[in-house]
Amino acid sequence: MRNYNGRSQILVTGGAGFLGSHLCERLLADGHDVICVDNFYTGTRRNIEHLLDHPRFELLRHDVTMPLVVEVDQIFNLACPASPVHYQHDPVQTLKTSVHGAINMLGLAKRVKARIFQASTSEVYGDPDVHPQPESYWGRVNPIGLRSCYDEGKRCAETLFFDYHRQWGVDIRVARIFNTYGPRMHPNDGRVVSNFIVQALRGEPITIYGQGQQTRSFCFVDDLIEGFIRTMRLDGPMPGPINLGNPREFTMLQLAELVVALTGSNSPIVFRPLPADDPRQRQPDITLARSALGWEPKVQLADGLRQTIAYFERLLSVEPAAAGA
Repeated sequence: MRNYNGRSQILVTGGAGFLGSHLCERLLADGHDVICVDNFYTGTRRNIEHLLDHPRFELLRHDVTMPLVVEVDQIFNLACPASPVHYQHDPVQTLKTSVHGAINMLGLAKRVKARIFQASTSEVYGDPDVHPQPESYWGRVNPIGLRSCYDEGKRCAETLFFDYHRQWGVDIRVARIFNTYGPRMHPNDGRVVSNFIVQALRGEPITIYGQGQQTRSFCFVDDLIEGFIRTMRLDGPMPGPINLGNPREFTMLQLAELVVALTGSNSPIVFRPLPADDPRQRQPDITLARSALGWEPKVQLADGLRQTIAYFERLLSVEPAAAGA
C-alpha cells in the first residue's frame, strides 16, 4: 500500500532538530508524506510547529534506541546530538543513539525494503593529517577521548550500514556532513557559528579557543539539504560515503571578525585554552559529490550568516533567555 498515491512515505529521525526540520520542510515541498520522529533531547517543537497542521506531516515522539514499526519507502536517519556540549552531556546515550539507532533503522529498512540514508559526519576523520579530507581517508581519531562517544559512534554506524548492505542488500546512502549552519540552530549548542552570533547580539565577549587559527569550512543548511536529496535520489549502488560540505576554509578568527561586522556588535574577542581533541583543520574534498551528484554549495558565508543572524535576532526578541541558559 506504500506509495499508493504516487507520493513516497518518508521517515525522518531527528526530524525536529536543526537539519531534520529543514529536511522535513523540503520533503513536504517536494510532495511527499513525512513521518517526523524525535525524542526532543536536542530537537525542539519550535522547529516544526509550522508543519504540525500540514496534512502530509506526522509527528511521533520516539527514541531510536528502541525499535519502531512503521511502513515507509525511505528513511533519513539524522537522530543524534551533534554538538559537543550536548553529546558529551550523556556520552553513553550518545553512543547508543548512533549504534542502536542505526541497528533499529537498518532493521526497519531491511523489513520494508526501504532506501535508507545515514547522516554521518566529518568527525569520522578526527584530527586529520590529510588535508583536505577525501572519502578514502580513514581518519585519525582518539577512541577513548571526550569526543569519542560521537566520533566512534558515527564510525560504527557507517560500519553497520555497509555491512547491512553487503550481507542483506539493504539500499543505503551515507553522507559525511561538514560544519553546517543556518536558521534553527540551537542557541546553546556550543557550536562556533551560534556561539559567535549569540555572543555578538548580546554584546558579550566572543570566545575563541586557542589562537583562532584552526580552520573550519561552513556550509549553509539549504545547500546541505539539497545534497541530502541528491544523495538519496542517486541511481545505482552507493559509491561509498560522500562528503557534503563547503570546501572554502575560514579561521575561527576570520569568522569572529565577520560576525562582529555583520551584527554591528561592539563585542571584544577573547581567547581561551583549546579543548582536548579539537581538530586543527577541517575541509572537505567534494570531488565525489561534484561528479556523482552534480552538487556543490552555492550560498556564500556572509549571505548565509545574515540569514542566521536574522533568525537569532527574532529568537532573542521572543525568548531573551533562550541564548543565555
